[in-house]
Amino acid sequence: MKELNGDKLRGHLETMVLSVLEEGDAHGLEVIRRLEDRGCGLLKLKEGTLYPALYRLQDAGKVKVVREEKPSTGRGAPRRVYCLTRKGKRQLAQGRQEWVQFADLMGSIIGAPA
Repeated sequence: MKELNGDKLRGHLETMVLSVLEEGDAHGLEVIRRLEDRGCGLLKLKEGTLYPALYRLQDAGKVKVVREEKPSTGRGAPRRVYCLTRKGKRQLAQGRQEWVQFADLMGSIIGAPA
């Protein structure tokens, strides 16, 4: 299977981000790592794809940002850690439901049931 990039994820990226934040708070690069791990090496995201999605989620109140005063490695500048909010949890549940409907519809149209 070919690698998937940001263009093929359009419309689903925010739900994917919320899903990895459900397992725990994370900074941006950790979000990318979790998504790539779940994608079994087929998902390749760039920071330029992820961060606008994180900012949209933050502006919509679906994630909040906490400043990490001292990075866990003990080195470097403070990082922004993203946390899922209640509104984000509700959006994630809705996104999952929409995905199931979308997958069922696509399966019906192209003859490949989900």
